[in-house]
Amino acid sequence: MGGVKKKPISAMEKMQRRLQEEEERRRKKKGVVVQKKKESPHVLPTASDEEVLKMLAPLKAITVYTVARTLNIKASVANQLLRNLLQKGKIEKVGGFSGHYVYAIKEA
Repeated sequence: MGGVKKKPISAMEKMQRRLQEEEERRRKKKGVVVQKKKESPHVLPTASDEEVLKMLAPLKAITVYTVARTLNIKASVANQLLRNLLQKGKIEKVGGFSGHYVYAIKEA
C-alpha cells in the first residue's frame, strides 16, 4: 500500500507562502482588484402571472423541475413561483406527494 507521504509542516508552509507571493504578483501585474460576482439569491421572473401561465400551458405535467427547465430558472425559484400561483388560485395540485407535486392550470 504505497501512496504519497504527508509533507512536513515546513514544506507545506513554504508552498503556501510561494502561492501567496505568486498571487500578489499577478494582482500587481494586472493592477486590477478582482471582485466576486454578486448574484441576487432568488429572483422571480419579471413576467406577469398570465404570461407565465401561457408559457406553462403546453406542458403535460407542471412540476417544479419542468417549470425550472422551461423558464430557465433555479428549482428553488420555480418552487417559490408555483407556491405563489397556488396561493393566488391560478393553479391547483392534482397529484404527487412528499413535496414533489404535480400542478394543473385552473380553468376559469
